[in-house]
Amino acid sequence: MNSPLLQLLVLAGIAVFLILRLKSVLGTRDGFEGPPRSEKAGVAPSRRDTFEVIDGGPDYDIVDNVSEGSDAADALARMKRIEPSFNVAEFLQGARGAYEMILMAFERGQLEDVAPFLEEDVYEAFAQVIDARQEQGLIVEAEFLGLRETKLVEATLEDDNRAAITVRFVGELTSVVRDSGGEIIEGDAKTAKRQKDLWTFERVMGSDDPNWRLVATGE
Repeated sequence: MNSPLLQLLVLAGIAVFLILRLKSVLGTRDGFEGPPRSEKAGVAPSRRDTFEVIDGGPDYDIVDNVSEGSDAADALARMKRIEPSFNVAEFLQGARGAYEMILMAFERGQLEDVAPFLEEDVYEAFAQVIDARQEQGLIVEAEFLGLRETKLVEATLEDDNRAAITVRFVGELTSVVRDSGGEIIEGDAKTAKRQKDLWTFERVMGSDDPNWRLVATGE
């Protein structure tokens, strides 16, 4: 196998790998600031939705998402004390939307659209893959099919009020990579793939900036 072809295949593999890692998706919300919670039509709100937290009682917005008494639960409770309007369920809904938005921007090669939601190192890592893809004339075609899981797995709060929340996403998508001639060199547009990701979002609680930023990605 000659060197140019080998290089092309390697870059194609990198592009697909990143697309799949990025591609797990979120619901659909613009922005990362969690949207208002809404009830499903025809479904009465549960007791937990209407029950106010009293002193000494559990905060179901927290314990419905992490184990009661865990370090994550403690961190989330402290976030709420700093910023009473913070809501875990709304954060997760916003995270779903941010996930899809960032993935789609990566596919289109338009990271400037989501720059406010990316920490600099993450932005640069994504940009390098997009640049390499474009230099080789590779075209990625991907379609997000849906999310199977969105789970909060870790939450921390530093002394400077910097909060970090890690979310696991499990989604399904189709993805193909075409060369400059339009031939598919990787993937199958008719075969759905399941993708698992861990994304960490960060924000200073109590600050004027409402946006959570993606600071780390993993599996």
